[in-house]
Amino acid sequence: MKSEAYKGHLAMLMANILWGCMSPSSKIVLSSGLVNAISLTTFRMLGAAVLFWIASVFTRKEHVPHEDLKHLFFAALFGIVFNQGSYIFGVSQTSPINATIVATSTPIITMIIAAFYLKEPITGTKVLGIFVGAAGALTLILSGQQAATGSGGSNVWGDILCLIAQCSFSVYVVVYKGLIGRYSPVTLMKWMFTYSALCTIPFSYNSVAGIDFAALPLNIYLNIAVVVLGGTFFAYLLIPTGQRILRPTVATMYNYVQPIIASVITVMAGLDTFGLMKSIAIALVFSGVHIVTRSKSKAQMEEHEKTIEK
Repeated sequence: MKSEAYKGHLAMLMANILWGCMSPSSKIVLSSGLVNAISLTTFRMLGAAVLFWIASVFTRKEHVPHEDLKHLFFAALFGIVFNQGSYIFGVSQTSPINATIVATSTPIITMIIAAFYLKEPITGTKVLGIFVGAAGALTLILSGQQAATGSGGSNVWGDILCLIAQCSFSVYVVVYKGLIGRYSPVTLMKWMFTYSALCTIPFSYNSVAGIDFAALPLNIYLNIAVVVLGGTFFAYLLIPTGQRILRPTVATMYNYVQPIIASVITVMAGLDTFGLMKSIAIALVFSGVHIVTRSKSKAQMEEHEKTIEK
């Protein structure tokens, strides 16, 4: 049981590390002005769909009933289309610092949705863990605010769109937890990314068709490959494992790892230094994850009540 839990934690940790590493590559592609956000999103969805279908050839075949295919369509809408679409348009209208701060709300939103939908208890330990983790993440984010000042202004509609993106992902993690446990990650994601690509292409076709692919430099192709392979294919290969094993709130706590990765990359690039505050912030993030992990689940609370009754 413990080894299974470790597997879930490792999957979510690695997925968020990959997302954190993807951010610089995304910025390089978008700042070039040669590929816009909707086109890059389409490359992610279509590229991942192709890769997951290729991977499915080498894995065990699984039959997915029509009813579950319908559920996977809506899972794709919440987990990929609304999440990535809202976030990209949100970032285009607000500052990166605001978008990252809004992203720290995901575990809180997930905890509330899980309380209503799964009847998961909102315990003091869980709230404390989220608060400690958020404090660490915000410390890291705000420490880089000065560097981000020149990267775009803030707009309330952009912030709202970023919040919608986090709400969408929280709904996916909570509502479709049972569905995710029925199939392998490859089977799940080949259908979800196929649906996502089909939903996105009608809106992005003109943008993609307008790209002069022959004129794109090699470094843009390499960074697109990083986004599609690392930040999409491998990350979403890991996510279902963490989602199946871990409670929703615990799974989304690993979102706080992304600012750590961004901070480390900034330091490695020589654009920042690794001081005491960053060390404290990182310690707070992992302490928060640990505290939430130690909080009691609904099953544990029910078991405890039965023990008292006996």
